[in-house]
Amino acid sequence: MAFGGLEKKRDSAPMAEINMTPLIDVMLVLLVIFIITAPLFTHAIRLDLPQVAAEAARQTPQTVTLSIDGAGKLYWNAAPISLDELRQRFADAGKAPEAQQPDLQLRAARDTRYDIIAQVMGAAQAAGLARIGFVTDPAPAQH
Repeated sequence: MAFGGLEKKRDSAPMAEINMTPLIDVMLVLLVIFIITAPLFTHAIRLDLPQVAAEAARQTPQTVTLSIDGAGKLYWNAAPISLDELRQRFADAGKAPEAQQPDLQLRAARDTRYDIIAQVMGAAQAAGLARIGFVTDPAPAQH
């Protein structure tokens, strides 16, 4: 490393090097300060928080999986069911308060006829079930 002198020479070029020693000293001092003060930030503060009586959390409704295969057969949570039995179960579920009505997850095979899906959705709507979700399989990843 080159150190500049106090005397000026006419043919001397300006010094183009940066003296790194003061910068390293400052970084080491900051590192020591952070090492010493870091444990002070881990202490918890004791607070006396107010006590509030709150309502119990709303229970999540049950989920019913309704599957329709390619032939149009219906399955209520993997158990075979007829369309008339399905309408009766929808009617029973629709009589419950809205907060306790089940979430209906509709899974239909790709080759299922649309009229069967429309009948199921119409029966659910007629019974008063409003939360219907459609379950699909994700597309295969293309590389």
